[in-house]
Amino acid sequence: MVGRRLTEPRRRPGVPVARVLGCGLLVLLAGCTEGAPSTLDPAGTGARRVAGFWWLLFGISAAVFVVVMALLTWALAFRRRPHRRAGATDPIRFVVVAGAGVPFVVLLAVYGVGLRDLAALGQPTEPPAVTVDVTGHKWWWEVRYPGVAGATANEIHIPVGEPVRVRLRTVDVLHSFWVPQLMPKTDLIAGKVRETWLRAERPGRYRGQCAEYCGLQHAHMAFQVVAQPRAEFDAWLARLAAPAPAPASDAERRGQQAFLQGTCAACHTVRGTSATGTVGPDLSTIGARWSLGAGAVPNDGGHLGGWIVNSQTVKPGNAMPPQPVDAAALPDLIAYLESLR
Repeated sequence: MVGRRLTEPRRRPGVPVARVLGCGLLVLLAGCTEGAPSTLDPAGTGARRVAGFWWLLFGISAAVFVVVMALLTWALAFRRRPHRRAGATDPIRFVVVAGAGVPFVVLLAVYGVGLRDLAALGQPTEPPAVTVDVTGHKWWWEVRYPGVAGATANEIHIPVGEPVRVRLRTVDVLHSFWVPQLMPKTDLIAGKVRETWLRAERPGRYRGQCAEYCGLQHAHMAFQVVAQPRAEFDAWLARLAAPAPAPASDAERRGQQAFLQGTCAACHTVRGTSATGTVGPDLSTIGARWSLGAGAVPNDGGHLGGWIVNSQTVKPGNAMPPQPVDAAALPDLIAYLESLR
C-alpha cells in the first residue's frame, strides 16, 4: 500500500542473559580440572609470596566493591528523599578524599608490598644447595646437574626444604619456565642464561609448563618437579650418574640389540652402551619417567610402542620421524626401554 511505512520488529539490545551465564559457567569449570596446578595452592617459598600478594589484591578489590555498592545504594535511596541543599564544598571534598586521596594511599602501599616481594623473589635467603641446568627445546626440557655425567628430560628432582638454583637456556625459540606451585615464570631468551630458584616446602610432584607460546606443540611442553627428602634425592642423583642397568632377560637383551642396531642410537644416549646420540633426550632412565613427549601421553607400554613406531601421530611436528621397527622386535624393544630406570 502506498504511504504505508514498513518497520522491522525491534531487536532487544545486548547479549542474552543465558548466554552470559553459560560463558561464565564454562570459565569456572575450566579452572576446576582435577590435579591442575594453582598458584593459590602454594608448596614453595616463592609461590607462597605470590599467593599472599594475590589475596591482598583480592581483599582490596572486594573492599572497594563493597564500598562502591554501599555508596550506590545510598545514592539511589537519597534521590527518593526530598531535595536537601548541601554546602558547596562538601561534594568536592568528598570526591578529592574518596576518589583521589584514598586510592593514592592504597596504591602506594600495594606498590611497596610488590617491590618487597619482587626483591624477595630475586634471590633465596640462603645459598643454593643444588644447581640444575635446564635447556628448552622444541618441545621438551633437557635437565642436567653440573658434575653429573647423566641427563634426564622433562623431570627435575630437588631436595625438599633446600633452595635450588635453576639456570635456564634455550637452543631455539623463546620458552618460559613456570612451576605455579613453586615459583613465578622466568623467560628463556636465546643467547642468554637466565636464573631462577626453587624451594619446595613439602615432598611431592609439581607440574610445570612452558608459558611462552613456542609453536605447534607448545601445550605439550610440560615437566614435573619432584621434591623428595635429601637421602632420596642423593640416591636418585647417584642413579642418574651411573650407567643404565644391563638387560635382565632374553627379551630385554633382544630389545637392546634392536635399539643399538637400529636408528634409535643415532639420536639418543643410553649410558654404558654405544648409543651416544645427542639430538633427542637421554633415555638411560626413560622407564621411570612420568610421561612421554613432555606430557603428551602416559609412559606405559602401549603408548611407548605407538611413540616408537610413529610419534607424529601422538605429537605432530616433533623432531622424531617414524621408525622402521620390525613388528616382531617391537615388544622386545619396549621391554628394554621400560627396564631403564
